Amino acid sequence: MTSSTETLPVIDIGSLRRDSRDLARIGAALDRACCEFGFFYITGHGISPALSARLMTLARKFFDSPLEQKMTIAMAHGGRAWRGYFPVDGELTSGRPDRKEGIYFGTELGPDDPRVRAGVPLHGTNLYPALPGFRDTLLAYIDEVTAVGQLLLSGIAAGLGLEQDYFLERYTSDPTVLFRIFNYPPSTANADENELGVGEHTDYGLLTLLQQDAVAGLQIWHHDRWMPAPPVPDSFVCNVGDMLERLTAGRYVSALHRVRNVSTRDRTSMPLFLDPSFDAVLEPIKILAPDPTAGERRRHGRRWDGTDLATVSGTYGDYLLNKVSKVFPQLRAKVL
Repeated sequence: MTSSTETLPVIDIGSLRRDSRDLARIGAALDRACCEFGFFYITGHGISPALSARLMTLARKFFDSPLEQKMTIAMAHGGRAWRGYFPVDGELTSGRPDRKEGIYFGTELGPDDPRVRAGVPLHGTNLYPALPGFRDTLLAYIDEVTAVGQLLLSGIAAGLGLEQDYFLERYTSDPTVLFRIFNYPPSTANADENELGVGEHTDYGLLTLLQQDAVAGLQIWHHDRWMPAPPVPDSFVCNVGDMLERLTAGRYVSALHRVRNVSTRDRTSMPLFLDPSFDAVLEPIKILAPDPTAGERRRHGRRWDGTDLATVSGTYGDYLLNKVSKVFPQLRAKVL
């Protein structure tokens, strides 16, 4: 069943999760959402509400702890894996500090992994809060959400007229999986439009799956205005990343978005980025017919950083490191 909120499509993928015979219908709904908005909600995803609630509760316990305690797992201790905690104003988006704190995680790799031994950036071991059950809960959650992301990519492939395993076989059999937990403090007194939890940006990879708490704040740039993406119970907000826009030659839009927490409460969100393998080279899918509306939608979408995705070359890892090094310039010399 597909319905809509005032803003973004809501797509129930429950039948796809149970039976692939519904693939064509859900694929068509995903295709429309990715073309028009670059964003959509999913329900019927099968992620245990208890697992999500447990991780959200543990995250809030961590963010409520003293700063000195949180800094024991600061990103400066994460080395080339680029994992760990950063405080409010510790991350730059759109060239200015974000009003948020957060923890960076990724696929857990041991010291004997060839990529870790070679010192490949963004590969390695996570730094975990010293809270009972945090590590096991987090890793279980990442596994479950990654599986949902792979299922969504099979639906997106169907919507594009491709084989169901198109993305899995070419880009996500060994994906780059990055996971973040963010906490956005309430707005300061007399805050204006320029006080942002995270500045306007696009995501870098294929697909983002975001679980947000009950506090609103996410906004999407659509048709020359900021459109709210309020919380929908038991849902994920999903969006197209730069590499999926590149693969589809602009048919899908990697939409600009930002966060403004104008409430009096903290806002917690948990995005998982399901991205191509680090060494993947991405080229537009040749069988796709040109989309005559792509140029007009891109004009409305506008690129936040001036990048023309049609000119991007090299591996996904090259693209990702270039972006992340600008977000954390203080770590650049240590990691790259």
